[in-house]
Amino acid sequence: MTILVTGATGTVGRHVVGELIQAGQRVRALTRDPSRANLPSEVEVVAGDLTVTDSLMPALDGVTGVHLINFGGDDYGLLRNGQEIVDLAVKAGVRRATVLGGWDEGTLEPAVKAGNLDWTFVRPTEFMSNALHWAETIRTEGVVQEPFGDATTAMVHEADIAAVAARALMEEGHAGMIYGLTGPERLTIRDKVRVIGEAIGQEIRFVELTVEQAREKMAAEGQPQELIDFLINVFGNVPEEPNIVNSNIQKVTGRPARTFAEWAAEHADAFRA
Repeated sequence: MTILVTGATGTVGRHVVGELIQAGQRVRALTRDPSRANLPSEVEVVAGDLTVTDSLMPALDGVTGVHLINFGGDDYGLLRNGQEIVDLAVKAGVRRATVLGGWDEGTLEPAVKAGNLDWTFVRPTEFMSNALHWAETIRTEGVVQEPFGDATTAMVHEADIAAVAARALMEEGHAGMIYGLTGPERLTIRDKVRVIGEAIGQEIRFVELTVEQAREKMAAEGQPQELIDFLINVFGNVPEEPNIVNSNIQKVTGRPARTFAEWAAEHADAFRA
């Protein structure tokens, strides 16, 4: 069967493609710019945009499984055309679907639930890859400046998220499941900075900003106001439920969730001067 991976060049999507290829699956990858996809040669790369429903018709031809994300466009907003996407997928003969999303549902999740599909929702907490945002100042100044130094999350490795999605697409037994995914431990921002420092053999200073200083810094970096408000709200009031450590990754994949120390070691070069 052919499995379509949307968001295939994204943080998690690339890993989903890799997991499926490694398992011997036939993979078609959806991206807005195939010329920049840089995916394995075995992958059939096609052009399409989740926010433009008609662009998905060729991509869905002959597909029996699909990995969906519930956001799209330049602003990464929740999809508004979820029902149209599901209608098109069902008409094309798709039987199984995974949806990668946050804890806020858009139009896609209700449509998938109501459609004639074996669906699985994958809902991770904070991605470990978010720490790459600190790479430049660590390389150039040896410092991380953030508010809410004691804010605690159970960061999850993007490859673990992908492994769960891939298993749900390939195996029976995951239909109707909603998998909240966490890493194996809860860490503060201070902890994360320390772990990166240990990975690169360098002490990294942590400077805690006030909320106003953080807003000014993000605005100077060109972050849109909506995203600034979102980040201040999330890390100022970390949601409890998504950050309660669970064993869903091990239950689905048969191996423990990767630690942030493992992630930091894998990405150490990004933080070295």
